[in-house]
Amino acid sequence: MNVTRREFLLAGLSALTFAILGKSLRGLTKERSETELDLIPPSPDTLLLRFVAVADTGAGNEGQYAVGRAIARYHEHNPFDLVLLAGDNIYNHGEIEKIERVFEQPYRSLLDAQVKFYACLGNHDIRTNNGNDQVQYPGFNMQGRYYSLRRDQVEFFVLDTNRNANWQSQLPWLETQLQQSDAPWKIVMGHHPLYTSGLHLGSRFLRRKLMPLFLEHGVALYINGHNHNYERSRAIGNTTYLTCGAGAKTRRVGRSSWTARSASQLSFAAVEIYSDRLHITGIDQNNRTFDRGAIAILNDV
Repeated sequence: MNVTRREFLLAGLSALTFAILGKSLRGLTKERSETELDLIPPSPDTLLLRFVAVADTGAGNEGQYAVGRAIARYHEHNPFDLVLLAGDNIYNHGEIEKIERVFEQPYRSLLDAQVKFYACLGNHDIRTNNGNDQVQYPGFNMQGRYYSLRRDQVEFFVLDTNRNANWQSQLPWLETQLQQSDAPWKIVMGHHPLYTSGLHLGSRFLRRKLMPLFLEHGVALYINGHNHNYERSRAIGNTTYLTCGAGAKTRRVGRSSWTARSASQLSFAAVEIYSDRLHITGIDQNNRTFDRGAIAILNDV
């Protein structure tokens, strides 16, 4: 009988995670580095989905507009219809009256091309009316403070990771949604990082809440912002952690034992998904590729 699995690398795991790994896990993953990409044979399958992820965008400054132009140029050569905004969509206090300058203008060509943006709330977004104005703003396509989105064989689960989030409702919702999902690829997005080498430390609270579910249900990728840098982790358990918070401004970033690539430069992440692999590409404001990685599904006999 053929059993499908994803290999995984252990890096920077907590004692809790090691305990969880002792259980039978579904959908384990292995992150592949840039040098390993050439070792993965070309996929015989067609592209299932391409999307872009970026965060901490809402400054309305030249940095945001430069990244917006880069995303538009990428779209011209690599069409997609989905952008994930991983929070802090409007600086400094989430004021919806700034929406034209910090969203509608910098991404005008994408919006005109019918590209859909799906956002989550960052810590700056909840400073005005607890972020409710953004939840109700049609351009962010939020179906609530947390919601799911299905595209072909990919399902996205968008979370509110702020301190005042309603975890009593959100966590059971996420567990149920992950249990019921038959999507081969599961991707979670929230504003705050679980693992990071940037200014803001990774959240122990989020690791405790989310990692057991990620491990049990085979979440391949977690996308976040909050730190104004790019960082792609090696697989931790069954999940790759991707920070794409350099959508408007940058801060310094270091490296950790589990870091595959980190960079302090204006940038966004492009993701391409096939039936047997997921490719991640880091692209700067000048459309130069500075990172490539992949998560591959392998088949055992």
